[in-house]
Amino acid sequence: MHSPRWHAEQEEAELALESGKDASLILHNDDVNTFDWVIKTLIDVCGHSTEQAEQSAYLVHFNGKCTIKEGEEQRLVKMKKQLHIRGLSATVA
Repeated sequence: MHSPRWHAEQEEAELALESGKDASLILHNDDVNTFDWVIKTLIDVCGHSTEQAEQSAYLVHFNGKCTIKEGEEQRLVKMKKQLHIRGLSATVA
């Protein structure tokens, strides 16, 4: 079951997509960062709940990448830079 915050973030992402803000922030797997660090970083940078950050970390680990945020491209580019500063690999598409 997802937390209320997760649902609110999903609704925000859907509204952003409906309003033409259609960029995605994608986190890529690496062999360097720990799960704890990735989870903490997703919470700090992207505003994820603990549960959402944990789910994303596992998806990245098993699938090689995961969309962690959708919305306005300019905002996502700023988040991508913060993820890079913290040693994570991310792209905006």
